[in-house]
Amino acid sequence: MDAPPKPWPTGLSELCEPLIRRVLAPNASPYTFTGTQTYVVGAGDEVAVIDPGPADFGAGGEPSPFKGADTNGAGHVDAILAAVGGSRIAAILCTHTHRDHSPAAAPLKEATGAPIIGCAPLVLSDDGPRADSAFDRTYAPDRVLADGERIGGPDWTIEAVATPGHTSNHLCYAVLESGALFTGDHVMAWSTSVVSPPDGDMAAYMASLQKLYEREDKVLYPAHGPAITRPRQLVRGMLGHRRSREKQILRLLEAGPQEIPQFVSAMYKGLDLRLHGAAGRSVLAHLYDLRNRGLTTEENETWRLIS
Repeated sequence: MDAPPKPWPTGLSELCEPLIRRVLAPNASPYTFTGTQTYVVGAGDEVAVIDPGPADFGAGGEPSPFKGADTNGAGHVDAILAAVGGSRIAAILCTHTHRDHSPAAAPLKEATGAPIIGCAPLVLSDDGPRADSAFDRTYAPDRVLADGERIGGPDWTIEAVATPGHTSNHLCYAVLESGALFTGDHVMAWSTSVVSPPDGDMAAYMASLQKLYEREDKVLYPAHGPAITRPRQLVRGMLGHRRSREKQILRLLEAGPQEIPQFVSAMYKGLDLRLHGAAGRSVLAHLYDLRNRGLTTEENETWRLIS
């Protein structure tokens, strides 16, 4: 999906539905589409903030805890605070700890006193192409939510939905009053999710997609890209897409041993070269899954079928 034409509504509070507002962070890239979307849930005196996003950036791109500059001249934390207005933030929730999602949690907590609640901390030395998504080493939750655990405010109830795969600590969040589900990086309409080993796990990702397919959410709000108004149709297509990629890999291996760049060249024709590394990580995740199922083996970065 191509990005919408500029200007993008960076820093502005947009009403998605009566209980949900969205604020776009100024971190557009090939990995983040138009940027990370922070959501404010609640229309009363207490609200929740989901995926507060990246640290703000000031002049010259230097990170700053509170102040910064985006296309509207205000830092992202400042934009979140403006969207919240006079309401109290009861919880700051993160879907996972890639640094385009969680670093702003700490300065937002410092500014408001709100607790950081949600996914577990996770810090890995990721050897993949994580230009916008390296793991956030600053993330320190006050409370970790288990699958099915709930928190609430005067007019909202949020339930955690464990969806490992993109990362092992990934959570989605359901708003019980409206039927909305915040999907972080697990399900997006503009792109498939990168599943990057060692933490990204294709078998877990597929199981999590199946879990969402079996739900009855009315609308999905991803952290990047447009809302999804036909959730089961999109998720069914994503499951089919991943199964198709697996079949492509097996067909290529039937022709002989392959290395990751060979898979990417054959499977992702026309893909932006900046995304080849990420595509290679997802191929590797498929290969690891196939190896765990006894179908492939690897030696010196060359993969082959087990006959």
